[in-house]
Amino acid sequence: MLYQIEVTMRPSLPDPIGNGVKHDILDLNIKGIKDVRFVQIYIIEGNITGDAIDIITQKVLADPVVNRYSTNGPLEFFTRLRPGGTTARQGSKSDSVVTVFLKPGVMDPVESSTLKAIHDLGYRVNSVRTGRKYHLKGRLSKKDLAVISRKILANQTIEEIFAGHKKMESIITPPPYSFKLVNVPILTMSVEELVKLSSDLHLSLDETEMTTIKDYYVRLRRNPTEIELETIAQTWSEHCKHKTLMGRIEYTESIYHGMSRKETIDNLLKQTVMKVTNELNKPWCISVFKDNAGIIEFDKNNAVCFKVETHNHPSAIEPYGGAGTGIGGVIRDCLGCGLGAKPIMNTDVFCFAPPDFPHRKLPAGVLHPKRVMKGVVRGVRDYGNRMGIPTSNGALYFDNRYLGNPLVYCGTIGIMPRTKCFKHSDAGDLILLVGGRTGRDGIHGVTFASLELTDKSEMISSGAVKYGFPRRRNG
Repeated sequence: MLYQIEVTMRPSLPDPIGNGVKHDILDLNIKGIKDVRFVQIYIIEGNITGDAIDIITQKVLADPVVNRYSTNGPLEFFTRLRPGGTTARQGSKSDSVVTVFLKPGVMDPVESSTLKAIHDLGYRVNSVRTGRKYHLKGRLSKKDLAVISRKILANQTIEEIFAGHKKMESIITPPPYSFKLVNVPILTMSVEELVKLSSDLHLSLDETEMTTIKDYYVRLRRNPTEIELETIAQTWSEHCKHKTLMGRIEYTESIYHGMSRKETIDNLLKQTVMKVTNELNKPWCISVFKDNAGIIEFDKNNAVCFKVETHNHPSAIEPYGGAGTGIGGVIRDCLGCGLGAKPIMNTDVFCFAPPDFPHRKLPAGVLHPKRVMKGVVRGVRDYGNRMGIPTSNGALYFDNRYLGNPLVYCGTIGIMPRTKCFKHSDAGDLILLVGGRTGRDGIHGVTFASLELTDKSEMISSGAVKYGFPRRRNG
């Protein structure tokens, strides 16, 4: 049996989420919005009674002091909206409703924590699905609603927008997954077909790389499986392999009076940053260019590790998730440095276009810099705070040149015993993978990050941004 529970703020109290959405809509230069009220939706499936649902709602899902809730009401019906179509159900000329659910296969951290809380109360349910409903008051055109839904209310990377007349069961119980082994027939492909295959599958591999892969499988006398081809693309991506930094560069420098000096740099990274670091050979550098993070001395008993990375492309198309997984990645790298450092603080540097950039001059496919700024700041803040790791300092810089692609530096500092700075592995060691459940989001992340952004990146690469799931640290 399915139960629908809706939780909202009492009408006499301010609605912080709704007010935040209202201000975001005003940032889009949409003047017709008057008010927004937010509703949290829970769909619970299980063989339990209505009385049990009331107890679960009062104990887990709602705070009776500030919330108003309804349980076991008639289940709503929705229809999945096509991209670019009308994205709200009109209640009246001044009232629109937009409902958002995560796509099937996307991990839902609220679901897992809600299931645990329900089980702790002694009840057993089959599943919990969460969603969000927004009541928008104001005279909004269909075009306004489409823009608001796509750009503020829903992240089309991981979410779908619903309205209308589709049965709830089809949302709660998606079709079962069935594995299908796919062999990619590259042995019979021409060079042009190989290049097209790379583009169609978003492999981010050029003609030479695709031809090399084909030659390898010709020697094996078989076609690669889809997962083999995807694995090669990930390993050879610019994001992972740093082909530009590690490549051979012909460098010409003008000296004076028309004279110039030519130089061939074989592996730019080794001949610049790594070369200087090795020549300086500072004794307080414990581990550099070897592990997930760099390690330096702190005192006679402790060392400090520091890791910084960019998450520019993901933040450009999905600011909150892109920046959140950026800080999550460097927290992970400190945890995986040596025998494990304890993350103690986060840092960041953000470069955006000016937040007052005129909406009418915004290029196609580019999010407004104010929306990017808000999402990025929230993403880094929320991910670290939920793990108990403070963001202790940061910097902001604004320039029109960051309009198409922001610069999002995320960093984490960890502390560790001097005796735990190195690790090694032996044949026969077991590998233990620890973390939250993964979903079907975040696919093609590194290959997407290796491509140039275009006006179609937000739609074509929508699944490339991972939806972060911060876990609170112990201790």
